[in-house]
Amino acid sequence: MASSSKTLRTCSNGHQYYKSSDCPTCPICENERKPDDGFMSLLSAPASRALQHHGITSLQELSQYTEKEILAFHGMGPKSMPILRNALQEKGLFFKNLSI
Repeated sequence: MASSSKTLRTCSNGHQYYKSSDCPTCPICENERKPDDGFMSLLSAPASRALQHHGITSLQELSQYTEKEILAFHGMGPKSMPILRNALQEKGLFFKNLSI
């Protein structure tokens, strides 16, 4: 099993962190950006960024999409779908259904 070596990096905000991948994302900056509450706070950083990239910042906006459309977003995975479904249902909302 090959070991991956981590390299010390510094982001544009001056945070120092170690990474073994080519991903340029600073984990410290990502943690600072994470919301404290609301449905976005329950999601992983990639899933949250995927929704924000598509202009989805509220459950009302989320309900305008089908589950298939959301899963097609880069960064969104199947683990996020139950979280999103539950958040919508708590507000009496659902994903858009195309079979109607």
